[in-house]
Amino acid sequence: MHYILLALREPLHGYAMMQKIEEMSAGSVRIAAGTMYGAIENLLKYHWISPVETQDTRRKVYQTTAEGLKILAAEQQRLQRILSLYEGTDGNEKV
Repeated sequence: MHYILLALREPLHGYAMMQKIEEMSAGSVRIAAGTMYGAIENLLKYHWISPVETQDTRRKVYQTTAEGLKILAAEQQRLQRILSLYEGTDGNEKV
C-alpha cells in the first residue's frame, strides 16, 4: 500500500500505477493486478486515495488524498528514525 500511495502522488490508472511502482522500486516490486485492486479498495475505504475525474471512461484514475499524504509523511518519519539507528545518529554505534 505504501508504494501505491507514493505512486498516486500524481493521478494514475491501474496499469500506470503498476508501471510506476516497478520503476520506483528499480524492478524489485511488481504488484499483481488482483493484489493492487484489493489494496486500492482498502485505500479508498480509509480515504487515503480518491478517484479523479477523467475523460477516459475505460479507466479509473486515482490520486493520494491529503490524509494519504499525512500517512506518507508519518511513514517517512518512522523510516528515518529506523535508519538513524543504523547510521548511529542517535548516539549508538553503526551496525
